[in-house]
Order: sequence, then structure tokens, then C-alpha cells
Amino acid sequence: MLYAIVGEDRPDSLADRLAARPAHVERLKALQEQGRLILAGPFPAIDSPDPGPAGFSGSLIVADFDSLTSAQDWADADPYRVTGVYARVTVKPFKKVLPA
Repeated sequence: MLYAIVGEDRPDSLADRLAARPAHVERLKALQEQGRLILAGPFPAIDSPDPGPAGFSGSLIVADFDSLTSAQDWADADPYRVTGVYARVTVKPFKKVLPA
């Protein structure tokens, strides 16, 4: 089943986000290689594709997991969570409707 993982960055977390990004992206690439990743990306803190020093306010990941528990466990082990970039993480079941 698909799950949406929404991470909300803590204030002033850009430097920590950039430091943890390679490990975070590697985990996403592993999901992609397994055919389980639907989409992933950050929320710019301002209305710009390149927010510069304004940074990001969080991230969205939609991926296939065996259960809500396994999705939560995966999210809890994410480098952004472990290093404190994310102040809060929400994991919810997700039903993709479009595109088909």
C-alpha cells in the first residue's frame, strides 16, 4: 500500500539538511530501485524553485510499504529525522487516483 510521509523542518535547519542530504537521497534511491518510490521532494520555504538561504519547510515522500508500521519505521530512520532536521513527521496511508 502507498503511504505519504510528510516531514516538517525545524526552523533554521538548512545547514543540517544540506549535511544529511546525501544519506537521505541514498535511502530514496534504494526505494526507487526497488520500484517502491512514487515521488519525493522538498517544500521550498518561499515561492521559488531555488529558495537559496530561505531553505525548505519540509518534504513529501510517497512510497509503497507493507504496512503503516513499516512506513513509520522507515520514516523514523531517515537521516533528516535522526539528525533533527525534521521537527515533526506524519505518516498516512495514501490512495493514488491520478494519473492512472
